[in-house]
Amino acid sequence: MEGGERLLPKGFPKLKNDTFLRAARGEETEHTPVWCMRQAGRYLPEFRETRASQDFFATCRSPKLCCELTLQPLRRFPLDAAIIFSDILVVPQALGMEVVMVPGKGPTFTEPLKEVEDLLKLRQKVDVTAELGYVFQAITLTRHSLEGKVPLIGFSGAPWTLMSYMVEGGGSTTMAKAKSWLYRHPEASHQLLRLLADIIIDYLVGQVAAGAQALQLFESHAGHLGPELFQDFALPYIRDIAQSVKSKLKEEALPLVPMIIFAKDAHYALRDLAHAGYEVVGLDWTIRPQEARAQIGKHVTLQGNLDPCALYAPKEKIGELVKKMLESFGTQRYIANLGHGLYPDMNPEHVGAFVEAVHAHSRHINKHS
Repeated sequence: MEGGERLLPKGFPKLKNDTFLRAARGEETEHTPVWCMRQAGRYLPEFRETRASQDFFATCRSPKLCCELTLQPLRRFPLDAAIIFSDILVVPQALGMEVVMVPGKGPTFTEPLKEVEDLLKLRQKVDVTAELGYVFQAITLTRHSLEGKVPLIGFSGAPWTLMSYMVEGGGSTTMAKAKSWLYRHPEASHQLLRLLADIIIDYLVGQVAAGAQALQLFESHAGHLGPELFQDFALPYIRDIAQSVKSKLKEEALPLVPMIIFAKDAHYALRDLAHAGYEVVGLDWTIRPQEARAQIGKHVTLQGNLDPCALYAPKEKIGELVKKMLESFGTQRYIANLGHGLYPDMNPEHVGAFVEAVHAHSRHINKHS
């Protein structure tokens, strides 16, 4: 650790609140657990202050800063889980690609993949401990620093989402360049997706070895694929990641942690995702809870799915929307969350109102059911 002794991934404090983990495993809970995607984010003044003088990816490479940013929302809100502060694009960086955070534009690849031959520029074998050890150090430090307050979630981007950034060179409204690869260069696309999946598997296993108590896979760009492209280029790797991670965790005598798949806008794939090997399926805000439950069944926990923009509403309205969401999903086999991450201009007090409403209404429903 910077200027200090590196903590080891053992002797972690005893977990005091395991509600999130119990819900993920389908066990009964007294209240519905709640956390927020991007809960460590720019909506918090203390986050902006901590990040003020640092380059974004330099922050990601600092275990001490990642730990601090992860803990900040836990100091404000009674959340039921922490998620390590990092970024999905550290994986392309591990492959040798340069990514910079451009103010007002977002993540930008200095040399995106343009031709199939560009795949040769990527590292074909990645030592995740050498390339991404800073994430593992951040997880270990944070797990110790949480003092057992709540579980710590690790994560990665899924192969298609990472590929789309690597080909587009950044964000895109159409993903036309990346999708053109799927149609024009299917073999090369699979080659890249396989390379990414193999790294992601080792990366997620490494996170558990470092102390992560749950894992989330973000297929954030699933909505750009229709059912057929998703079946061919996303789902096989999503399935393989779950299966291979669990197999390697067993081999290495590591805890079999719950895994969450969040495939944004992939309504067409919910039944497939329910059988992809994940304990939890995350949902965006564009699907009705009852429809999701009907498609996914009762043997997988659901997570989501309040429209993030609902947090712009008055606090009383947030409470009403949360109550309706809990009544629709049910309070069991359910983890409350937003349908996507928190936005930078959101009022922290409204985030607090969301968290508190989930706890209050779920306890009330459980008590009277």
